[in-house]
Amino acid sequence: MSDADPASDASPESPATPAAGGPAPPELKLALKAFKKRLKLTRLDAESRLGVGPLSGGKTWGVTAIVPPNQYPRAIWDELVKQGKLKNDGHGLYSLVE
Repeated sequence: MSDADPASDASPESPATPAAGGPAPPELKLALKAFKKRLKLTRLDAESRLGVGPLSGGKTWGVTAIVPPNQYPRAIWDELVKQGKLKNDGHGLYSLVE
């Protein structure tokens, strides 16, 4: 039985090690790229509405935070916040740190 205990201890350590290391850098890069694209499209959509723009009443688009793309898990967005690339604005919204 003592042989089974170290074996069972070794197996949880193996999966826990990659999870503790966080998401892979290429995955973070792709997620940030997807976030920037979604933010850009959201801003363009907001600007395309009537009454917004430089030749109208002077309103601005005002989109600063969005819900991140759902094809990436929340752990990736939290890691990008830790790295200082995104800011968590609460209620599931994130914005770019500029």
